[in-house]
Amino acid sequence: MFKPHSITLTLAVSLLAGCQAVNTTSGGAVGVERKQYMFSMLSTEQVNQMYAQSYQETLSEASSKGVLEKSSAIDKRVDAIAKRLIAQVSVFRPDAAQWNWEVNVIDSPELNANCGPGGKIIFYTGLIEKLKLTDDEIAAVMGHEIAHALREHGREAMSKAYGVQMATQLGSAFGVGDGSLQLANMGVEYLMTLPNSRSNENEADLIGLELAARAGYNPNAAVTLWQKMGAQGGSAPPEFMSTHPSSDSRTAALKANIPKVMPLYEKARR
Repeated sequence: MFKPHSITLTLAVSLLAGCQAVNTTSGGAVGVERKQYMFSMLSTEQVNQMYAQSYQETLSEASSKGVLEKSSAIDKRVDAIAKRLIAQVSVFRPDAAQWNWEVNVIDSPELNANCGPGGKIIFYTGLIEKLKLTDDEIAAVMGHEIAHALREHGREAMSKAYGVQMATQLGSAFGVGDGSLQLANMGVEYLMTLPNSRSNENEADLIGLELAARAGYNPNAAVTLWQKMGAQGGSAPPEFMSTHPSSDSRTAALKANIPKVMPLYEKARR
């Protein structure tokens, strides 16, 4: 019979064996090079499929309520911006060009937007209309969200949660299987509602900045975007900011990196 410390050691070795250090994207002009630790048993395909199901459920609900925008002016505007940004994703991740990208707009006062694993984009009209976003600012939001998907930040967060969960199941011989089931159940939470880490946010800021610049959108709009977001704070900050915390240091980092991508923007404009 194993003693508790022996079980802990066995699980620790198993966790390390099932964890891979990867870099999901190339660094680009902004130089995002951090290694990420992912569980091999939690594949990209599994996470993409999990999110795709949740995405379709969201669209079905919106459609049943008559708030799924189709062929409206704002829908066409968002779709056009998305196409220009998606055309640049291979710079960071060649396989992403083959993802089954989807772009949808929901008529809702929410100040929110998201690009989930596998390239599933949702924009809420409230974000665009209430903040009076320019095309450049929409591109800044969307580039940031696409960057989260390219870097697989959702899968990374789930891998960390899975590791903690497995490590705490010391007394059950079937702990890994139970963990898999629980992980699937909380997948949507980790993919859609939990705040991103500061490092993940910084990576999304920088890659999004470059994506927008390469697509011909002014990178300075990333600064005005977060200024507008910050002005919407107070006692009830926008939902977008609850999962994408803003700060003065974020704006400073964006300003410091704009010179790196400005030549790409100027080239795209020419």
